[in-house]
Amino acid sequence: MNIINYISTLAMPLIIAIIIIWGIIEKKPIFDLFLDGAKEGLQVTLKIFPTLIGIFFAIGLLRSSGVIDFCTNLISPITSLLNIPSEIMPLALLRPISGSASIGVATDIMTKFGVDSYIGRVASVIMGSTETTFYTIAVYTSCVRIKKNRGVLAASLTADLMGILSAVIICRILS
Repeated sequence: MNIINYISTLAMPLIIAIIIIWGIIEKKPIFDLFLDGAKEGLQVTLKIFPTLIGIFFAIGLLRSSGVIDFCTNLISPITSLLNIPSEIMPLALLRPISGSASIGVATDIMTKFGVDSYIGRVASVIMGSTETTFYTIAVYTSCVRIKKNRGVLAASLTADLMGILSAVIICRILS
């Protein structure tokens, strides 16, 4: 275990040293290239900033308006029929929208039911096997100015649904 800690402590400084040494060997202007990369990173940040503000505003509206609870109650007949615990539905609904909101919901689930409970394990697997789909699509497509992303959205949401259903099934089998 100490070797893993040692390697992880040295990983970033070692990568930086390798990049600098490689730049010196290749006779590249390392600092100038670093500054160019920093400028480009700042430009990307400025491009996606309005999208991020819109997403955070929409998430705040969803959480405070009770829409998540309404949607959970609306689909509860289907989830009951499929034997999906209703306690994970707020997480399943928020996960494609917001990473921070879903972490908050997952933390609440862990606190309420415990990390080793069936519901806690399902929540953990959902967090690991799904993506913040809307956020990811919004950020990446706005950065490169892609307007037609319907196919990407359908495929991504299908993958999220399969991740949620797989989490329920696998955790049920392993319980």
